[in-house]
Amino acid sequence: MNIPISMQGIAMVGHGGPEMLEWREDLPVPTLDKGDVLVRVRAAGVNNTDINTRIGWYSKGDADADDAAWNGSALTFPRIQGADVCGHIAAVGEGVDQGRIGERILIEPSLQEVDGQVLDVPVYYGSEADGGFAQYTKVAARHAHSVTSDLTDVELASFPCSYSTAENMLTRANLQSGETVLITGASGGVGSAAVQLARARGANIVAVTSPSKATALTELGATKTLGRNDDYVASLGLNSVDVVVDLVAGPKWPSLLDVLRPGGRYAVSGAIGGPIVELDVRSLYLKDLSFFGCTILEQQVFGNLVKLIETGKIDPLVAETHNLRDINKAQKSFLEKNHIGKIVLNVD
Repeated sequence: MNIPISMQGIAMVGHGGPEMLEWREDLPVPTLDKGDVLVRVRAAGVNNTDINTRIGWYSKGDADADDAAWNGSALTFPRIQGADVCGHIAAVGEGVDQGRIGERILIEPSLQEVDGQVLDVPVYYGSEADGGFAQYTKVAARHAHSVTSDLTDVELASFPCSYSTAENMLTRANLQSGETVLITGASGGVGSAAVQLARARGANIVAVTSPSKATALTELGATKTLGRNDDYVASLGLNSVDVVVDLVAGPKWPSLLDVLRPGGRYAVSGAIGGPIVELDVRSLYLKDLSFFGCTILEQQVFGNLVKLIETGKIDPLVAETHNLRDINKAQKSFLEKNHIGKIVLNVD
């Protein structure tokens, strides 16, 4: 394959609104370091992380502070975002088997190796390292997972970030068959993934969603649905849930601990309802609860996810598809929250 020296893609040029995303046709094709592969991107999913990073939401100060990236560091610009990628390996760097050229792959978004360097603290693909909102991207070969599937590139691109985040939460919380899990934000990308993955584990699933999406969540595997404004304790009872998978936080957060049984486990990987919550520490220690903040993937998570995809135990849930050039339209639709599942950009 002839590799060009420049490519088309979306460059984030600073923190702020949609105007910070610029379509460019002169972005340099990444140069490979030892152990890297060059990936021809075919499709890339849209995530909360993309928008949060652009507006500087992760900063505890102002948007341009030194902690505005996912891992609490400063971002450098321009940055190519995009954490969900399906593509094909177009070239390999030193030390990588030439036979991998042409492989169809999914990129693991939690990176332990970048620019030929093994990291003590992993970074996130599309945040601290350039991602997939462009024709080409590079990643350490260990993070490019071969996938054999009849699904389309768009369908496969709906999996990496949301499903690995959800599977990581379930792994950290050690959800077992027969247990009851409460999932907030269940209609979003991570939430709907968690419903499917919890179903694959044989769990009983309580999904918190809007009434208009309840039927769809039931079809995905939810045993019971609750409205976002419902009284969780009145609906479920005290000490009724083994695991909480929380993507919302916000003002209803204390009731999540009320429904957790003694010895229950709480896993969090989002705060779309507001990051500041009220904790009665007595609930934490008197009930012997375990809390898990989940960002960096456990080592086995992404490989397990690929196996679930290849065996057909989970299904893609693509709500909309847009061309990469139309990323602002896609993100606007994403923020309206009328969809279930993933919005995916066609990069082909």
